[in-house]
Amino acid sequence: MRRRLIKKLSDLLVQSKKPRWSGESPPLPQPSPSGGSERAWEPAELKQTPVSPDLAVNLRFLRALMGSNTDFVVREFKVAGKVPGALAFLSGMVERAQLNYHILERLMLDYPEGVPVSIGMVKDRVTTVAELEDCKDFWKAAEAILAGKAVLFLAGETQALVLDTRGYETRSIGDPEIESVVRGPRDAFVEDVERNIMLIRRRLKTPNLVVERFNLGRLTQSVVVLLYIKGLVAPELVAEVRSRVKRINMDAVFSCHYVEEMVADSPHSFFPQTIATERPDRVAAALAEGKLACLTDTAPMALIVPATLAALLQSPEDYYHPYVISTAIRWLRYLAFFISVTASPLYIAITTFHQEMIPFRLLLSVAAAREGVPLPAVLEALVMELTFELLREAGIRFPRPIGQAVSIVGALVIGEAAVTAGVVSPLMVIIVALAGIASFATPSYELAIPMRLFRFPLMVLAGSLGLFGLTAGLLALLIHLAGLRSFGVPYLTPVAPLKFPDLKDVLVRVPLWMMRTRPETAKRNWYRMPPGLKPGPPPEE
Repeated sequence: MRRRLIKKLSDLLVQSKKPRWSGESPPLPQPSPSGGSERAWEPAELKQTPVSPDLAVNLRFLRALMGSNTDFVVREFKVAGKVPGALAFLSGMVERAQLNYHILERLMLDYPEGVPVSIGMVKDRVTTVAELEDCKDFWKAAEAILAGKAVLFLAGETQALVLDTRGYETRSIGDPEIESVVRGPRDAFVEDVERNIMLIRRRLKTPNLVVERFNLGRLTQSVVVLLYIKGLVAPELVAEVRSRVKRINMDAVFSCHYVEEMVADSPHSFFPQTIATERPDRVAAALAEGKLACLTDTAPMALIVPATLAALLQSPEDYYHPYVISTAIRWLRYLAFFISVTASPLYIAITTFHQEMIPFRLLLSVAAAREGVPLPAVLEALVMELTFELLREAGIRFPRPIGQAVSIVGALVIGEAAVTAGVVSPLMVIIVALAGIASFATPSYELAIPMRLFRFPLMVLAGSLGLFGLTAGLLALLIHLAGLRSFGVPYLTPVAPLKFPDLKDVLVRVPLWMMRTRPETAKRNWYRMPPGLKPGPPPEE
């Protein structure tokens, strides 16, 4: 027994001391009965596997690496009829016309006579593909193939050539669905990050616009892009955002909201700490103010940082109307925001504990409406609010042609039936409907959701302690917001801490010719325009 154990240990030590592969032929996995490979490859292992000068070895390793994927294609041919070569790609991810006429035809038929066949010559004089890149290991080759590019291997070459032949289908640019406006532009982000960058560059034609790319997710290798304008953004803000994005180490990143959750200052807060938008004009305006934007491939949204409560309550349409109209609409929006949070709790507190605050004739109407209702006001409000939230969520999940009809008809039918049955009072239906409608006036969907949720604890506090409980709940909310930060910027900026020059775009929207300075968060290139640009009639002769 002892000898057998010693023999096993010695065998294990000998196997652990065997050198890793360092020759021309890479280690191939044992194929499974299905024809693929059961082996899971790690990036570090592939980075240590260089391209071999033996074309057959490269193709065997590549087929073992890609497994039994039926959409993986290896097109073998001879360059100029004499040197073996191969083109590897995924059939559904490439543009066939570019592959056929700009690569294969030129290599097989149009190759210059008497010119030696090499990767350098193909890159310099043969192929007409715009974007080329050298590839010396199989990790880069696999990454390029999975991204929709083609990789060219030539016999006798220790490097391959990555050709940008991406041609997969993407959704066409359409109208924004969440942040629709009346007078603004009609284009919105799509699921292709390159087209999203193009939409921003159309609006910011400056060489100072910087685009930084990162690949996040060990399985997805999603392209995450940071955009900012040199000379406007604070360098410490760029460094902080870059470090937080690089720190993300997870299997999959499918959307920009994965990034949002991984870089937040206060991850347990239910308030949004980034501004999510589908509008390129809003992103361009934020970049011009000295902020950063984050785009993710396959996500039709962008994230703007840092975020403040005032910015979340602003709409792009505020800057497409005259400043008087924009200010009036903004006040109406603030009023709707206050109503959406306090309408139901305030009604519960007054009708339960503070009836003396209601005028006598209105009190008679309220008493007559509540006569025969078996539930107290707090339970009545909670039931109606939960029903309204269920109808709203069901309207979102239903197919679009019938979703809105179901939510509207359901609300009317359930409200009328509940009043007729005497379960709730008509006034409570009015209050709940008013709060629900007011919540739709909030420009940011990410901000409207936590305020809808916060309404429920406020109703419980109002039903337990009256106006004192409602005030305590609102103070707790205010304290939380005052302590919240987004990438180091206080959430209630510029109100707390008070920054008087930035108040010109909070409660009111002053004329454009008065917005001479950028927000203080920019900290660089503070002035937007010189003084004296106020318009007016020409001077009289």
